Order: sequence, then structure tokens, then C-alpha cells
Amino acid sequence: MRVAVEILTGTLFYIQVGNDATVADLKKEIEAQQKLPRDRLILFLSNKRRHLTNEEGDGATLVDCGVQDGSHIYLFFGPVDHHDESTDHLVFTWPHSFLEQA
Repeated sequence: MRVAVEILTGTLFYIQVGNDATVADLKKEIEAQQKLPRDRLILFLSNKRRHLTNEEGDGATLVDCGVQDGSHIYLFFGPVDHHDESTDHLVFTWPHSFLEQA
């Protein structure tokens, strides 16, 4: 299946994965194609407005998470883990195009 992935900056790219691919497989492909650290990738499916995972975490299949051929996925970045007791919080806003689909 081919999915569109959009970063907050508005950058849009396409990833091709197998129909039985997992969330982890998708993150690996994003890392390879875009040179982004997969351990920081947070993915949201546009039509579900929820984190792209289930109780299986990154081992869940994309199909089980509601992803289909042609799906649009929004990519956010998690904070860098410095292994400290920081009180910093991650804050982000939805892309305007995501909100227009409401």
C-alpha cells in the first residue's frame, strides 16, 4: 500500500509498504527515506485523529490501525530522551489542513 505522510512543516511525501506492514515497518521506511529518527516518530491517521497504534504498540499492523492504501498520516516528533528528570512538556498544534477535515 502507498500512504501519504505529512510533517508539521507541510512537507508531504509518500511511503510504499506491504499490505501486512506494521507501524514499526512504516517508521523504518520513513527513517530510511527521510533520514528521521524512528524512535521519535509519532504518527496520526488523518481520518481517525488518533495515535497510530493500538495495544500492540508499533507491532500492530497498519490495517488493524485503520490505514488503507492512500491514507494520509500526520507525522509529529516526540521529545528527545535525555534520561533526566526534566519537567519540560511536549506541546504541538494540529496542522490547519488536519482541522479542516472536521
